[in-house]
Amino acid sequence: MTKALALILAFLALPALANPYADKVQTRILHGWSEADGTRMAALELTLAEGWHSYWRAPGDAGIPPSFDWQGSRNLERATPAWPRPTVYTQNGMRSIIYTERLVLPLALTPETSGKPIRLKGRVDIGVCKDICVPFAIAVDETIAPDNSADIQAIKAALATVPRRQPHEVSCETALGSRGVLLTVSTRLPHLGGAEDAAVETGDPLVWASDPEISRKGQTVTLKTELVHALSGAFALNRSALRLTLIGTDNAVDIQGCD
Repeated sequence: MTKALALILAFLALPALANPYADKVQTRILHGWSEADGTRMAALELTLAEGWHSYWRAPGDAGIPPSFDWQGSRNLERATPAWPRPTVYTQNGMRSIIYTERLVLPLALTPETSGKPIRLKGRVDIGVCKDICVPFAIAVDETIAPDNSADIQAIKAALATVPRRQPHEVSCETALGSRGVLLTVSTRLPHLGGAEDAAVETGDPLVWASDPEISRKGQTVTLKTELVHALSGAFALNRSALRLTLIGTDNAVDIQGCD
């Protein structure tokens, strides 16, 4: 059993009692603005207590990914989150991809009928951690008027840090590893700032990636990882489902698919 799977099972086994850590995170919906095509740019804001953190969409070795359920909403076709640049954090041999202090998570809300209010109603489940990790359920029920504008600067600042798509050529090579498939990815891009790191998403919940090794030679950055099936069996690697995020202190790059 992988470390991440063990943590998820322990996390889900917690009793459904009143959360004694509810004061460790404050939440609100930022209303944003309407785009020309009718899309509403809003955001979920989390303010975390000192020393506490929450998780990016792919949490790493520890924690569970946030989940969204908007089934109670009205005039909402879909809600698409745009994940700002996270931080990579290692403690006790566990590598996590996190947010600290404050997260503004932009949400692109596509209405069923443009020009009408959107009632954003549902539940967001996240994990918040310090010395321990606890589940946190966010109940959302907010009506957003189509002609109202608010919190524009905060949402645009968050959007500015979302990892940008990598438009350049990406080289992907695979080889047989001791436990699974060795993956080596190389691409050219300017330095992203600080000690560069990466997150690897395989597109298959049963296939996980070992902690990536990042090296750089001039403008060429190389990522190496081993992809392993949770059940220790053989598997077919879906290259088009791979998603690699290279993370620096100043910028981040999103690579989707690996031919």
